[in-house]
Amino acid sequence: MRGRELLGELDAFLTETERDLVAFRRDLHMHPELAFAEYRTTQKIAERLTAAGLTPSVLPRGTGLICDVGSGDGPTVALRADIDALPLQDEKDVSYRSTVPGVCHACGHDVHTTALLGTGLFLAQQAAAGLLPGRVRLLFQPAEELPGGALEVMAHGGISGVDRVFALHCDPRVDVGQLGIRSGPITAACDRVVVRVSGPGGHTSRPHLTADLVFALAKILTELPAALSRRVDPRSSLSLVWGRVEAGSAANAIPNDGIAEGTIRCLDEEAWHAAPDLIKSLLESVASAYGIEAAMEYTRGVPPVVNDEVSVEMLGEAAERALGAGSAVPTPQSLGGEDFAWYLESVPGALARLGTRTPGGLTYDIHQGSFDVDERSIAMGVRVMATTALTALWEVTPLDAVSTVVA
Repeated sequence: MRGRELLGELDAFLTETERDLVAFRRDLHMHPELAFAEYRTTQKIAERLTAAGLTPSVLPRGTGLICDVGSGDGPTVALRADIDALPLQDEKDVSYRSTVPGVCHACGHDVHTTALLGTGLFLAQQAAAGLLPGRVRLLFQPAEELPGGALEVMAHGGISGVDRVFALHCDPRVDVGQLGIRSGPITAACDRVVVRVSGPGGHTSRPHLTADLVFALAKILTELPAALSRRVDPRSSLSLVWGRVEAGSAANAIPNDGIAEGTIRCLDEEAWHAAPDLIKSLLESVASAYGIEAAMEYTRGVPPVVNDEVSVEMLGEAAERALGAGSAVPTPQSLGGEDFAWYLESVPGALARLGTRTPGGLTYDIHQGSFDVDERSIAMGVRVMATTALTALWEVTPLDAVSTVVA
């Protein structure tokens, strides 16, 4: 790769565009859109790419887009950003606070999107100068928070012909200027479970003449997670956590039905595949002891993101080159789910964690209305993504093609 010359070009590009990229991120933050409703976001991205001479292709739903940079000759590397927001109220007191009630970018997708946009604009300049040894495919993916976005991109050829794929995700526990990397599993599998219970209700003074549904539901809520901890190898970290419970409407009436919803998370793929049948059998066992009927809806979410070792090395090399020595730091596997995993079932690649914390400043948490980032992370993301793409392209470009490009 061209080393110092490339870094100088990145410096010049970001000197000219960083302020504009920050403004773009703030605009997205003020106008967040939920999964498969990212129409304005998609339009804004498409307008900027088109103005740079690129030809973005909007996905059939009208949300999300794919855009190739460079020629079809040589290898193809894909870079992915997720563009959707969360159904949470923005609690920050900032000028770019969300203007949409109950919706905000509380997971950093606006940063991912802006960093990929900046990367695409920079690579477009490289391609125009004949300095791109292959093709980079930009994947602006809808609906990461609602399972289906990655599969939508794949269904419309998003990774067809792709040799490697990379993505970044904001990490508020990592300082800006650092990149968290890990080979192998970096996230967990994540599914959703809904349990509906029913039985003969009645007066709370006569629970023995009813199926005491609330008591039985409470047993399900506590005993299922406890039983899982004894039925599954603890190293798999299979975890059932409830997020919503509802039953009854009066203090002195035992209801006829109730519902509980939660998530299943798992670090081990084998345990993930076995989870639905195991949870169903445990549910039936607990429910029968209290004379109630229990039905389970189990919705597959995403498998674990399993990073390819060579791709992680490329990310680490790019970070050390673009951000400085010591910028690539180890990161642990989390129990969070990420649909980037679907891409890696077909194409080698890696997900890394982009530091967004101001050194010495507050440590925010994702999926909270107070979440925010040090906006210097946008430029860091551009540096890492652009350098990673070029590193990957040059790694798989034959030597004769390299000499042609250099000449």
